Amino acid sequence: MAKELTKREENYSQWYNELVVKADLAENSAVRGCMVIKPYGYAIWEKMQAALDKMFKDTGHVNAYFPLFIPKSFFSKEAAHVEGFAKECAVVTHYRLKNAEDGKGIVVDEDAKLEEELIIRPTSETIIWNTYKNWIQSYRDLPILCNQWANVVRWEMRTRLFLRTAEFLWQEGHTAHATKEEAIEETEKMLGVYAKFAEEFLAVPVIKGLKTENERFAGALETYCIEALMQDGKALQAGTSHFLGQNFAKAFDVKFLSNQGKQEYVWATSWGVSTRLMGALVMAHSDDNGLVIPPKLAPFHVVIVPIYKTDEQLTQISEKALEIKKLLEDKGLSVKFDDRTTHKPGWKFAEYELKGFPVRIAMGPRDLENGTVEIARRDTLTKEFVNAEGIDEYIVKLLDEIQENIYNKALKFRTENTFKADNWEEFVDVIENKGGFVSAHWDGTAETEEEIKNKTKATIRCIPLDSVEENGKCILTGKPSKKRVLFAKAY
Repeated sequence: MAKELTKREENYSQWYNELVVKADLAENSAVRGCMVIKPYGYAIWEKMQAALDKMFKDTGHVNAYFPLFIPKSFFSKEAAHVEGFAKECAVVTHYRLKNAEDGKGIVVDEDAKLEEELIIRPTSETIIWNTYKNWIQSYRDLPILCNQWANVVRWEMRTRLFLRTAEFLWQEGHTAHATKEEAIEETEKMLGVYAKFAEEFLAVPVIKGLKTENERFAGALETYCIEALMQDGKALQAGTSHFLGQNFAKAFDVKFLSNQGKQEYVWATSWGVSTRLMGALVMAHSDDNGLVIPPKLAPFHVVIVPIYKTDEQLTQISEKALEIKKLLEDKGLSVKFDDRTTHKPGWKFAEYELKGFPVRIAMGPRDLENGTVEIARRDTLTKEFVNAEGIDEYIVKLLDEIQENIYNKALKFRTENTFKADNWEEFVDVIENKGGFVSAHWDGTAETEEEIKNKTKATIRCIPLDSVEENGKCILTGKPSKKRVLFAKAY
């Protein structure tokens, strides 16, 4: 195997970058800021997709697909939206190339200039609401509950694999409703779906909350979010759900005839998560030996490695290993049997530890004699010998235990790294010396929020939905405050 990973405590950022590449999740591409998601990384993303897609469909949503290209004029129709995305837009201006006059290379054909420039989608509200105008005439056409799986482009200047790239994969839901109440209910429902996915599949505990006005999605009346804490004490926004009000319906003149016979504007939501969740998975759970993948998202639940000296031993072990593989697969588990003769068992052990396979089974001649196998857990790095009889039931229970243990470890970390601060000195001490979430009072003004950010690089991650009313004083200005908000440095 290649040299060991940088230790997290030495350089967390370098550890993350090395791990993503060495574990075969992704790599940088020839296009600045864009990534190649490698097969192993994409297999994890497919698991995320499958789980989320089922959750969306179970809540009544259907998938559709909308164009990658959006007419530039669409963006100018919603002022806050264009202001929010203008600096990140990639623009198509021409549709053809030609040979340069000097015969060296190719150039843009100026005769092939587009009549209207096209934006490569940074998000799809505008093209979708222009489309919904044709779909909606009456209250009988509502609600529309669409989701699309797609790629988007946001021309980021500082990029990092999965966390922030110029192009990334995501899903974006866009729904249309007859009433404000229905739209708000949808927004909150989808936030609940994201939180359930994060905690039950990703094994990452999250805090549900509202973004401040400064941090809202461009064009939204409210942005709901789930916030997670990474092992370096920084927060990661893991998903957002937006109540858009009637802003986009008014911008694109999307009206419907109500059951009272009145023309009314439609109410809207949008919501999304992206391949950023891959970054969350790596940073929330992994260790200095490599990835730690929750079983529910692992491409392979189990790897079986034979230990042998002769071809005859390999044949005998393989027969038993394939029996176990079949038993486990009959339980719905994905199993890899690594009988490659080109690599030694020790090399294989290190590889599967690096790649985060939840369970490793090792089998040698003595195990065949004793009717046992050696089982290694990736989450705890512990090993034990167990009876091969009933191994399928044992592994199924073990995987559930591993999933729960990974979540509980992350929850314990978050609990131990969530602090209260009642004055500026306490706040600065936590932000600069400890990290983590800081629950503190804020006077509710954008000016104070911005000043705190400029002084400490900490932002208000959310106003927790479960926060209780409590009289206090803003940590910076001393002005009255009715509830605490959650601060952290963030990705």
